[in-house]
Amino acid sequence: MSQPRPFAVVVLAAGEGTRMKSPTTPKVLHAVAGRSLLGHVLAAAAPLHAAHTVVVVGHGRDLVTTHLAAIAPAARSVVQEQQHGTGHAARVALEALAAAGVDLDGIVVVLPGDAPLLTSPALAAMLEEHVAGGNAATLLTARLPDPTGYGRIVRDPTGAVRAIVEQRDADEATLAVREVGTSVYAFDAVLLREALGRLTTDNAQGEEYLTDVVALFVADGRPVGAVTVADHRDAAGVNDRAQLASAGAALRERIVHAAMVAGVTVTDPSSTWIDADVVIETDAVIEPYTILKGHTVVRAGAVVGPSSQLTDTIVEQGASVLASTTIGAHIGAGAEVGPYTYLRPGTVLGADTKAGAYVEIKNSQVGDGSKVPHLSYVGDATIGERTNIGAATVFVNYDGVHKHHSTVGSDVRIGSDSMIVAPVTIGDGAYTAAGSVIIEDVPAGALAVARGVQRNVLGWVARKRPGSRSAQSAQAATAQDNGSQRPEVRDQD
Repeated sequence: MSQPRPFAVVVLAAGEGTRMKSPTTPKVLHAVAGRSLLGHVLAAAAPLHAAHTVVVVGHGRDLVTTHLAAIAPAARSVVQEQQHGTGHAARVALEALAAAGVDLDGIVVVLPGDAPLLTSPALAAMLEEHVAGGNAATLLTARLPDPTGYGRIVRDPTGAVRAIVEQRDADEATLAVREVGTSVYAFDAVLLREALGRLTTDNAQGEEYLTDVVALFVADGRPVGAVTVADHRDAAGVNDRAQLASAGAALRERIVHAAMVAGVTVTDPSSTWIDADVVIETDAVIEPYTILKGHTVVRAGAVVGPSSQLTDTIVEQGASVLASTTIGAHIGAGAEVGPYTYLRPGTVLGADTKAGAYVEIKNSQVGDGSKVPHLSYVGDATIGERTNIGAATVFVNYDGVHKHHSTVGSDVRIGSDSMIVAPVTIGDGAYTAAGSVIIEDVPAGALAVARGVQRNVLGWVARKRPGSRSAQSAQAATAQDNGSQRPEVRDQD
């Protein structure tokens, strides 16, 4: 049987999340493993291929809708002006679909916007149970070691679901139940819309609970099913910063384990953090204390770490990145980066290149086989193939107002401590003398010498720093030199 396809997925993302203690960031926009909480939920729902995706927004609506447009432009946002509960939010979503001319017929999946560990297989299993049982509603449940704060699942002696009772409305016997609702549902759309119209606010919070729909279906004699997740963490919500950190740790464990199963060597899983959208190919090696963020790609045979942080970076086959930070960079096959290197956005290293110790590169292209071995800054430059940039070279690209570009050809040798003052072009095969300040173009094959004439002012220390240790050492050295230069004196018979 093919996987059931819901006609709509409704994500409830209107809450303020007061326990997050964040006056500026809506709860569902807090991030973990490279995605917002909302982003994780939408990613889990994406394989369901729903005809419509509706996100109910409220608190911080402008921020949430802007974020939604960036991560799921096909999704529709609906505003819940007053947050009167989950049942009210679901009703707002269905009314918006109806107003848009959508025929409310089929399965509606309702999800919380704060469950980053939710998985696509769990949702698929819930849908299969929903269809197979001919249910009016099907719940995703979990058995928690400590169910405090969650709505409890109440079953009859046969095991059928009879109700979901919120913590604040539960008696002592119900509070002892460890099976809880996860706020994840599959509903028959027609029956859901009718039941939402019958909800009341006769409860401790004075809100319309979506959980009460289950009680209405049971009272009507309609079947209600449930699927329990194997790992209770998969359905855990995030209500505060501690739970956010716990979710991050669980995601780290899940992502790193999946990478290792797929053929990636992770030498210390406990110190390795990999975002959800990172791609790592078979036979790559990730060393300890490494963080891979954003849309980073690590190709086969590459070695990253130890102690590296890569964001939105592509590392090609056989390259190595040791103890370095990269953002928006492209590291070519066989390239060597680090240690203590900083590659900034727009950096493109060709094959078999080197960006060595204490090197910073930004918005620059370094050709195949070229090297920036150590202690240098390369900004807004194009470097050809097989070129060597000597130690302590600086590409001086900023005049205080604008950034300027420099071009260095192939097979060039830049002497140590050179200043390349943009915009200049250094031709193929050219050399620059150490300590030069290059302010004009250098023709191919030429040697550029651009440094001042050295002048030694004799006796300056004795006159300007009399009595200092430098003066004393200089005096002693001068006396020794003078003594060694005296003519040999022989005794006379």
